[in-house]
Amino acid sequence: MAKIKVLIVDDSAFMRKLISDFLSEHSKIDVIGTARNGEDAIKKWRTLCPDVVTLDVEMPIMNGLEVLKVFMKEQPIPVVMLSSTTMEGADTTFQAIQAGAVDFVAKPSGSISIDLHKIKAELIEKVLSASKANLRKIMHNHQDNIFSSSKETKKFITSEKKASEKQSINGSRRDTNAKKIVCIGTSTGGPRALQQVLTSLPKDFGSPILVVQHMPAGFTKSLANRLDSLSEIKVKEAEDGELLQKGTAYIAPGGMHLEVKSIGTSLAVSLGQSAPRNGHRPSVDVLLESVSSLKHVSKITVIMTGMGSDGAKGLIEMKKNGNVKAIAESQETSIVFGMPKSAIATNLVDEVVNVENIAESIMNYI
Repeated sequence: MAKIKVLIVDDSAFMRKLISDFLSEHSKIDVIGTARNGEDAIKKWRTLCPDVVTLDVEMPIMNGLEVLKVFMKEQPIPVVMLSSTTMEGADTTFQAIQAGAVDFVAKPSGSISIDLHKIKAELIEKVLSASKANLRKIMHNHQDNIFSSSKETKKFITSEKKASEKQSINGSRRDTNAKKIVCIGTSTGGPRALQQVLTSLPKDFGSPILVVQHMPAGFTKSLANRLDSLSEIKVKEAEDGELLQKGTAYIAPGGMHLEVKSIGTSLAVSLGQSAPRNGHRPSVDVLLESVSSLKHVSKITVIMTGMGSDGAKGLIEMKKNGNVKAIAESQETSIVFGMPKSAIATNLVDEVVNVENIAESIMNYI
């Protein structure tokens, strides 16, 4: 089996050596070259034809975002952003994802991180994941500009109208007073997918939404703020002990598991730092297992793009305990089809739909 050819781009010779050593230890990765700045990166990329590029954001001559845009315009390639700026200014991370990067890794302590070993496993996993990314979908998103407010507004109006029509048809069969809760789990490619789903839900959405996006501490708040600014519903980073409200999406903080507990007749957020599950904290399985134990609550579970199988075991537990509808993102629109594929393999998924139709499916069940 051919190895994954990786080009490493970083303006620090020390960091280039360290990243090269880490990645070269993996049997499926072949580091075919390094580049010291943006111009050098483009030259090496054109001559070496790597499968994946790790790309520093802060560099002289051309910064990482400028280089990324050249890649995506000329010949799209899986890119993992790696820079200290992603920790200090998470908005840069989402600019890179918007421009076409598959994922990102934050250096633990500045531009020259002598403790880079802390994220060695994460770096290797994300390079492997990026090599399997659905580039056609990334570029479809980029070219169609799903971040356009006018297009998002159109999606929202269409979804609301269809949901309203559906409810009027089936109104006599719906228990509109029943408690309902929506759980969404995602990983690689998740910020794009979440934006497409959450911005398509109406302001008066009748349930709370709990979201686990695999992401390190320091980034989920920025993600929540960005999605809140674009969405009709309220989107926020979850806080321990707060009561769940209809029409609000709660994103699990990076580094914290998100669970739900009953307080009288209300439901509340419970955050904790128990051991990671499936290598993740927050974990989708932890959320779903928590919600599965809630009595007299109808549940809707959505598993979207991401590497691995997080969420599959939690879905099994949910289906054992009550009224649950499960939606999985299709392979066609998933950036990485690992998590949805594992959920579908349980044979417990009710619908497999493209990401642009997930909001409508949720509304049909709500």
